Amino acid sequence: MAESHLQSSLITASQFFEIWLHFDADGSGYLEGKELQNLIQELQQARKKAGLLAHVLPTEENFLLLFRCQQLKSCEEFMKTWRKYDTDHSGFIETEELKNFLKDLLEKANKTVDDTKLAEYTDLMLKLFDSNNDGKLELTEMARLLPVQENFLLKFQGVKMCGKEFNKAFELYDQDGNGYIDENELDALLKDLCEKNKQDLDINNIPTYKKSIMALSDGGKLYRTDLALILSAGDN
Repeated sequence: MAESHLQSSLITASQFFEIWLHFDADGSGYLEGKELQNLIQELQQARKKAGLLAHVLPTEENFLLLFRCQQLKSCEEFMKTWRKYDTDHSGFIETEELKNFLKDLLEKANKTVDDTKLAEYTDLMLKLFDSNNDGKLELTEMARLLPVQENFLLKFQGVKMCGKEFNKAFELYDQDGNGYIDENELDALLKDLCEKNKQDLDINNIPTYKKSIMALSDGGKLYRTDLALILSAGDN
């Protein structure tokens, strides 16, 4: 079925999802190695002038490319985007928040869609990136939209702490006990993390890590729930 869709000059969002699932064999949310090679071979056979998979979508349906072009110029901008649409600071972007995100994104590209089409895009976004199928997107799930080289969150996957360890660390680096971590306190935390996790984190990238993480802050105040999005693996 996926191969037949590639024969079409334009495909729908749902057909795109079928193609993606077909080639994303390990369900990682991105194509690499053999997966990408298989896709390119199929595209070369189906369309001599084809480019990347997302380019197969008609312009009005290609919101994935719109997101990358307009929102993902840096990881810092991604984090600011997350903060804007996670309006209730729940740590998730739920269906209505995701609809608003996609609507604004399309409007920035001068694209107008009706409610039915917007609901279809929202559903597709969840199917592509909601890895645990809970009907909402976590920060790490949404971050799969980032180009790998920009995705600093991938580096922090290996250094996440359990809930108890995270709370202890937060209290340690919240040196004045005011309930939030400021930029200087975050700097100290990141330096220690880099020293302890040299295989995962590069101490030379601390300014980049800090700038991206502080994009989640509220006026320079990084609260426990915000920092937990980066450093906490859960309640265990």
